[in-house]
Amino acid sequence: MRYPQGGGLTAERQAFREHIRLQAAELFAAGQGNAAVARELRVSVRSVQRWRRAWEDGGERALASKGPLSRPKFSQALFAVLGQELAKGPVAHGWPDQTWTLSRIKTLIGRRFHTSITLSAIAQMLHRHGFSHQVPARRAVERDEKAVSGWVKETWPLVETPRRRSGPGSASKTRPASR
Repeated sequence: MRYPQGGGLTAERQAFREHIRLQAAELFAAGQGNAAVARELRVSVRSVQRWRRAWEDGGERALASKGPLSRPKFSQALFAVLGQELAKGPVAHGWPDQTWTLSRIKTLIGRRFHTSITLSAIAQMLHRHGFSHQVPARRAVERDEKAVSGWVKETWPLVETPRRRSGPGSASKTRPASR
């Protein structure tokens, strides 16, 4: 993913970048070269070249932000409804066990909202809203923690192979002993 939240730039970051492009337009109008503009605004020369071409073709309006590239698949209100449906659990929706999978969520979205979303878009949307794909660790009911910790301390060091000691090395491509 390009951005950690999976959704692109925030509104503040988008406004900041637009402000930099508009500053570049002022410097273009003042007659400064691409390298000088890049140095002053602390951006790459390639970006300045791209901005100059757009500025020459369409003026400052060409450098203005065009808004987010895509609208989210679900509004906050629709995602709140989906969150409530997910909280009911898979059994409430007709599945035999309490495991949510992406395909089950896709089926739920189709039934509840009459729309279809790809599995990767569902995964990104859930991740963006703080859901995790991890399954909680399951422990056996019969597990004896004292026996496990004793095994790790006493038996494991005997089973584990000891590390090899490093010997003197050679920087040559062929080993001296192989000649």
